[in-house]
Amino acid sequence: MKKIETDIEGCFILEPTLFNDERGYFFESFNEDHFHSLTNTEIHFVQDNQSFSKFGVLRGLHAQSGTHAQAKLVRVLQGEVLDVAVDARKGSSTFGQHVAVRLSAENQRQFFVPRGFLHGFVVLSETAEFFYKCDNYYNKESEGGISYDDETLNIDWLLNKDQLCVSEKDLILPKFNDVFQK
Repeated sequence: MKKIETDIEGCFILEPTLFNDERGYFFESFNEDHFHSLTNTEIHFVQDNQSFSKFGVLRGLHAQSGTHAQAKLVRVLQGEVLDVAVDARKGSSTFGQHVAVRLSAENQRQFFVPRGFLHGFVVLSETAEFFYKCDNYYNKESEGGISYDDETLNIDWLLNKDQLCVSEKDLILPKFNDVFQK
């Protein structure tokens, strides 16, 4: 597995080593010891989640707060998404900046999003199955988020606004500066 750094410290892309032959391919998608040595982190994942979405579905930007904050290791099992992480760590040199990564079943990339980040994705293919590991259990009372179309964040979701399908819950999320005063 290969680790690719991003412009935001703590966020990185993992590319697996694929073993191909006439039958197809095989790769190890996760090995805790290898993950720790490659990333120099001591993350212990406790929960796996999976979603299925259609073209244009945008989920985000979400985060768990306080003692329920979550780091995530995300990947796409089928289809393609644009995955986005926004640095919401006050005091960070990249506070308010984001990184966007195309994840697909074809490229097999995984994206690590540490605690203290907002996270979201939009489906670029007809459908997508999205899978992620979390290092903390979900807690409904600790969930929150920021509007996906926040002007301060200026995220290019690669689709026109009329192509997006956003939940009612996500449409009423607050703006970044209303939650995170700089």
